[in-house]
Amino acid sequence: MLDFFRNSLGVKVTAKLAVVLLALTAAAVAIVVVQQTRRYEQLMLEKARVVAALGARDYGDTLDAAVDSGIVTVADVFDRNYVPIKGFEWGSNPRFHTRYDVITDRLVLRFQDKFLEFDDFIFAVGVDENGYLPTHNTKFQKPLTGNPEVDKMGNRTKRIFNDPVGLAAAVNTEKSLLQIYKRDTGEVMWDVSSPITVKGKHWGGFRVALSMDRVSDGQRTLLLTLAAIFAGFVLITLGTMYIVVHGAMKPVVRLTEAAEQISLGEGLETPIKSETTDEIGHLTKAVDRLRASMKAAMSRLGH
Repeated sequence: MLDFFRNSLGVKVTAKLAVVLLALTAAAVAIVVVQQTRRYEQLMLEKARVVAALGARDYGDTLDAAVDSGIVTVADVFDRNYVPIKGFEWGSNPRFHTRYDVITDRLVLRFQDKFLEFDDFIFAVGVDENGYLPTHNTKFQKPLTGNPEVDKMGNRTKRIFNDPVGLAAAVNTEKSLLQIYKRDTGEVMWDVSSPITVKGKHWGGFRVALSMDRVSDGQRTLLLTLAAIFAGFVLITLGTMYIVVHGAMKPVVRLTEAAEQISLGEGLETPIKSETTDEIGHLTKAVDRLRASMKAAMSRLGH
């Protein structure tokens, strides 16, 4: 088998072409992957920006409607007197009530949860200008156990998230704000937020979180898909190249066999016909002239 690969010109030509093809394919894959991963990130971020803007609008409209209907007053909505929830004042994550959080529990939870039907998002919530989160998504409102480590992940509602990222999102008045957010659970995310206004006044921000791990998983899936496509392309191309080269080498193989016979003084009576006018055709004519010369020489020697 090794001798076949070592002695076959067709295999050698195919191998050299394969090296070039693989290098070009690898470069193409790298370029496509970089472009597509960037595009994927841009699409994900644009999706988050749209959701944050929609969430901010819906949140503000909901509080506006509650004020208009007399359920709460503007003063209630802008209440910043955070009253600790009795029994849950421990550690660094106490919980608080305000004059309006019962209203948000009833009115904003459904549309906030609706956004989480997109698996890309970790949370989608509104916070006031101090980072107070009156109503978290349902999946983060598990019953409090009194164990800070358990409740830190299972119940995150009615807390004040006044870390630098949380405060920046809360006070932001630009259309959209993108931040890298390292959650207190250790998870790293993209935090995209848009400002919430109530009765024309800035109230807080609507925050949407994208898990960078999930984005990386999406990029990894994209990479594997592209790699599989290009691998199939390379295999098919190499197979086709081998077939084409092998077919093109058949006349050379026949010439080689004829030359070996001539070198042994055999087959001198059989003309070697040229079927093409290319380089192989010229080589065929040259070998046939060599045959004729050998035949004439043998005749002169009396053989």
